[in-house]
Amino acid sequence: MAQKKPTLHFVITAGGTREYLDPVRYISNASSGRMGYALAHAALKAGHKVTLITAPTALTPPRGADVVSVVSAADMAAAVKKYFNRCDGLIMAAAVADYTPVEKAKVKTKKEKGLLTLRLEPTEDILAWAGRHKKKQFVIGFALEDCDLKANAEKKLYSKNADMIIANTPAAIGGDSSCVYLKTPHTGWTKLQDKKDRLAKLIIRSVVGLI
Repeated sequence: MAQKKPTLHFVITAGGTREYLDPVRYISNASSGRMGYALAHAALKAGHKVTLITAPTALTPPRGADVVSVVSAADMAAAVKKYFNRCDGLIMAAAVADYTPVEKAKVKTKKEKGLLTLRLEPTEDILAWAGRHKKKQFVIGFALEDCDLKANAEKKLYSKNADMIIANTPAAIGGDSSCVYLKTPHTGWTKLQDKKDRLAKLIIRSVVGLI
């Protein structure tokens, strides 16, 4: 009889972060958070513990998850660092902003004639941080690519020292279904295509099999 896998603790990030320009305007992206929420639900259904670190979404978190609400990329980085040492696996499904405004106005910026120039600076690379600081943790990253999908995703897998990369295209944004490609440093590419809830189950199963 096969030995049952132990209960694992997953930290899963979801949603698109918001980088505020002033109190009412922000830079963000089209992420719905569905994949991250589906992964959290699938992990819970499989009997695992989940800390869901979520940027703002219109979704209801799955019952049983420990929910940590964040807004910006800096907020998400701080939350991941707080819970990282307590987890067995980190799944970075969130769409984290690559840039944030250098200066954030304290009052609403008035519309004026002419161009408005924004100065942006890079946000912290959370996946790379996790890859550098992991000990027993299994680190999974997502790679959204609009060209050279597998080549760019594989580069991200190694440069971030991740244990698995999940690659998809912009067609996955906001949809109920998705097509993804999974790869670890020691395996070839595996293609999965289905509804996001079923995809999430397959991904969690794949991750648990490797931990």
